[in-house]
Amino acid sequence: MTPRPPRHEDRGPAPGTPAKPLQAASDAPSAPAAPPGTPDAPKTAHSATEAPSAPRRRGRPRLSESASGETRAKILAVAREEFSERGYEKTSVRGIAKAAGVDSALVHHYFGTKEQVFAAAVEDAVAPALNAPDVLADGPFEETGERFARFVFGVWENPTTRTPLLAILRSAVTNETAAAVFRSLIASQLLFRVAARVDLPDAELRAELAAAQLVGCALLRYVVKVEPLASADIEQLIARVAPVVQGHLTAP
Repeated sequence: MTPRPPRHEDRGPAPGTPAKPLQAASDAPSAPAAPPGTPDAPKTAHSATEAPSAPRRRGRPRLSESASGETRAKILAVAREEFSERGYEKTSVRGIAKAAGVDSALVHHYFGTKEQVFAAAVEDAVAPALNAPDVLADGPFEETGERFARFVFGVWENPTTRTPLLAILRSAVTNETAAAVFRSLIASQLLFRVAARVDLPDAELRAELAAAQLVGCALLRYVVKVEPLASADIEQLIARVAPVVQGHLTAP
């Protein structure tokens, strides 16, 4: 057999042979072009020199204290209009939000459920009437009925305070849930405080009878608009009602 020639390992250039210069990175051969029809490689979200943008924050944007108060007041005003026009049953949180130009989540954020929205609207609407107990204590005892009647009718005669009261009262007389909310607020915020001013054993009953006299007149005059009560002179009306209210509060 003919012997095979020995293998020689690559030990680099022979002594005295000049070394080949290293190839610069920029002179490195480019990658072969992709054949036609090959889709482009996906682009990275950011370049090496471009910092990634901050992620968007989710959820409701923060409002300043003044803007927050204005938004809440706007929602409440719209809610009163919706309850007045549609009634309690047909009014929805989504409908209130749409009419107010806000997201329904914002209505829930400020007030909660529809019942809680209605309660807030009731409280806001009757707020001027909640000063009635203070009126009872401000003056002679024998003129309590007149002061009470004049104060309550004064709230109803003022268009600014009458409009929200009408909206709430219309809802309260057509739906039991709305009536329960209205009744609870009136009892806790008005009637109990009036009764506390009456130093008699059956003070609560007296306060409720006096309020019933005034609320009944207001309902017939401003909501149902029964004539001639609806167009009667307010001073004449007070003169006739005041003695009855006085009797409920102070008669033996």
